[in-house]
Amino acid sequence: MVRRRGERGFTLLELIIVVTMIGILASIAMPALMQMPRRAKESVLKTNLRAIREALEQHFGDQGRYPASLDELVPKYLKTVPFDPLTKSSSTWVLVFEEEEEDAPLFVPAEGEEAGPGIQDIHSGSSERALDGTKYADW
Repeated sequence: MVRRRGERGFTLLELIIVVTMIGILASIAMPALMQMPRRAKESVLKTNLRAIREALEQHFGDQGRYPASLDELVPKYLKTVPFDPLTKSSSTWVLVFEEEEEDAPLFVPAEGEEAGPGIQDIHSGSSERALDGTKYADW
C-alpha cells in the first residue's frame, strides 16, 4: 500500500483520549438527567394542584360555598378531576374540609346539593419527599 501525501488516520492514542473525554462529560451530565422524570412529575403535580385550587375558589365565588366533592367541579370548572402524578390516581387526593363556624350564616342547599363542610384545600396523597426535601403532602 502506498500512502499518498496528506492522507492520515487517527492514532490509537488520539481515539482513546477522545473516548475518555466523552466519558467524563457524560458522567458529569448523567446525575442531572437522572432527576428529569421526577422533576417532570413535580411540575405536573404543581400544575394540577393549582388548577384544582383555582376551581375550588371559583366555585366558592360563584356558589358562596365550597364543594362537598371534587366531582362538583366537573364540568363547569374542570374538564375532569386531575390525577396525582405521584400516586397515578385521581382518587388519592387528600381533601382538607373547611371547619364549621358557629356564627357562620346557615347555608341552605338547593335541591340535589349536599349540606355540610366543603373542600377548602387539597394535597397530594403521596408520602414521598420532593427534591427540595419537603413532603409532597405539604404542597
